[in-house]
Amino acid sequence: MTLIHGHDAPLAAFRAAMHGPRLHHAWLLTGPEGVGKFTTALQFARRLLAEGMGLDRDTPGIDVPIQHPAAKLLDAWSHPDFALLDRLPKDEKVAQGKPRNEWAKDEERARSIRTDQVRALNPLFATAPSMSSRRVVVIDDAETLEVSAANALLKRLEEPPTGTIFLLVGHSAGRLLPTIRSRCRVLRFEALDDQAMRAVLNGALPEASAAETQALIAVGQGSPGRALRFAGLDLAGLDRALQELAEHGDPQNARRLALAQQLSGKAAQARYEAFLQRVPSFIADVARSRSGDGLKLALDQWEKARTLAALAVPTSLEAQNTVFTLAGHVAALAQNAPSAKA
Repeated sequence: MTLIHGHDAPLAAFRAAMHGPRLHHAWLLTGPEGVGKFTTALQFARRLLAEGMGLDRDTPGIDVPIQHPAAKLLDAWSHPDFALLDRLPKDEKVAQGKPRNEWAKDEERARSIRTDQVRALNPLFATAPSMSSRRVVVIDDAETLEVSAANALLKRLEEPPTGTIFLLVGHSAGRLLPTIRSRCRVLRFEALDDQAMRAVLNGALPEASAAETQALIAVGQGSPGRALRFAGLDLAGLDRALQELAEHGDPQNARRLALAQQLSGKAAQARYEAFLQRVPSFIADVARSRSGDGLKLALDQWEKARTLAALAVPTSLEAQNTVFTLAGHVAALAQNAPSAKA
């Protein structure tokens, strides 16, 4: 079963192309970060390789049975007709000593895809596909290709090896060489709606409470990848604290001081960064329910919070003061809260 949600249009377009008269040799999957482009590219690769190994093309969607040899080999990163280019771990011992499926998710990566990685594909292209009638090359973070690496890839896109399909994944397509973009068919991916976000998060975090899932949906802003980075940080608790500030204010500074203490220090760094992400969107949600002076106040606080939250990490602002100030922007909303008028 396909574990891809919210991208019906690009999936349908690729399936139609697969079964058309001639499948284009290069595709660019582009859109916001964390919405599932890389996962989809791997699923496209499974389906392409599986059909090249005899899978019935009438199998629904882009599904591949989990016991199919193409799926099992690809999941083990050992399919001989598949190659993946992405940023390698900075630690060469990890890159050379462990198979890709054993790399840690938080392994620090190089800043770019190197030229020698692209050239290392040459022996693969020198022979015909061995198990499938097709060969698939997935390039993740394609915009990080070094200039010389991009030029080396361009040569392959200009004269594609027989039976080879290139799937490029990029968050910032404008950073790719125009000559590369011009040789690719583009599949655009959009941020997921709340229903699709909930489906992804329920599958990835089956033990999460409804409140925590809702908080992750809010902080994810249509990106499951972003939301999952903050899993396990009790975002529902942060949302409750923000809601109390917005409804009751903080005339004695007690709520703001408590938050500032909770979210400062190295151990709280991940939760602090989640707070930075959440506050501007929380204020924006409040603004949508207001009009007149209440709306003006909310928009003013949103602009201030958005600016501060964006600067906090890049400029290494002190966490405790930053949290206190951001919480103050939320508390200011109480001036026009319904409870304040009663």
